[in-house]
Formats: sequence, C-alpha cells, structure tokens
Amino acid sequence: MSDTNNNENWLYIIRNFLKPSRTIPITSWRAESTWGLTNGNQSLQRFLLLIFGLTVFGIGEAFLVVTSLGNSPWVVLSEGISLNSNLNIGQATFFVSLVVLFFWIPLRQKPGFGTLANIVVIAVAIELGLLIIPEVENISLKLFYVLFGILLVGIGSALYITCGLGTGPRDGLMTGLHYRTGVRVGRVRLGIEVLALTTGALLGGSLGVGTALFALFIGQSVAISLGVLGRLTSK
Repeated sequence: MSDTNNNENWLYIIRNFLKPSRTIPITSWRAESTWGLTNGNQSLQRFLLLIFGLTVFGIGEAFLVVTSLGNSPWVVLSEGISLNSNLNIGQATFFVSLVVLFFWIPLRQKPGFGTLANIVVIAVAIELGLLIIPEVENISLKLFYVLFGILLVGIGSALYITCGLGTGPRDGLMTGLHYRTGVRVGRVRLGIEVLALTTGALLGGSLGVGTALFALFIGQSVAISLGVLGRLTSK
C-alpha cells in the first residue's frame, strides 16, 4: 500500500511541476526594458540566458529538419511563398518576419535587443545543428528527433522570452495576443502555428508528420517550459 501511495505522490509532484503556465512568469533575470543590457553581473546573466535560449531554439528546429518528416509551420509558409514568387526561402522568411512585425503595431509590442538577436543566433544555431546532429533512418528515431526538437524549441522559447529583451517576430505576436486577449499562451501559440501551417500548405509548401506534431505540441511545450521556469525561480 505504501509503495502505491509513494508512486501516487511522485506522480502528483511531477504533474504539478510540469503544469503549463497560463502567463509569462516574472523571473529574476527579466530586464526592465527591451534594451536593458546594464547592471553588471545581472546583465551578463541575462545576455547569456538569451543567447543560450536562442541557441537551444535553433538546434531544436534543426532536429526537425534532419528527419525530413516535415519542418515547422513557418518554414512551410516561407516555402509556399517562395513557390509563388521570385523570392527564395530565405528571402520569403525575411518577408514573413516583416509582415508579422507589422501586426505588432496594434498589439503595442516593441522590438528590442532580443528581437535582433533572434534573427541572427537562431539562424547560426540551425546551421550548427545540421552540422553536428547525426542523420537517422529508423522511423522511431526520427519521431524521437521530432519530439525532442519540439521540446528544445519550447525550452529555448521560454528562456529567451523571460529575459524581457524583446521576443522574435513570431513569439512577439504570441505574447502580444496573449496579453491583449487573456487567452492562455499555449492556445494562442497553437492557433498561430495552425494558421501559418494551413496558409503554407495552400500555397504549396511541403509538410509532413513532423509539421503536424510541431503544430499540435509546440504550444504546450512553450507553456510547460514557462511553468517550470516560473516554479524554479519563484521565491
């Protein structure tokens, strides 16, 4: 009986620890402004967490690319735009970022240092990931790569968002809609990803099971990661 009770207690602790956050937690390293790279040691900690979070995010994206099972919805969208224009995928991605930034205006979102770092560090991290992540042929390993990549993207998102130095264009849209509507972070992110995926597919972008899994689980991955961070840093 005692073993059963202990197991139930552990399950309860784990469920509570992994409970998704309904909002963006306030952490000790959060900047007072989106360009707040001051205050000595705290500034260095914030900068390192930002770069680490963006790196984890980019490597997570690379795990999906390596599988060839389908990329994240935004890459599907960029590919769809490139197929219907003179833009390549890189240029289409830049175009999408500008359009998304335009939607920041009514949401009163402002870019910051993290917004610029997002564009550079994630791109470098993706290339690094493609260089060091071994390719696999086994479908079970590929699915593990996809799920692990989604986990990393969620963790990376939570880390750099809580730095308060400005989100990337897509995450800024997510947090802006969350603050303006009060809808849970995970649900907002899911809605955005599904919209990008649907539009990209209609434009002819390629997608697969990896794309579908990303769209379905990225919201919860971000929300759970935010919840864990909030509990680990709460006083």
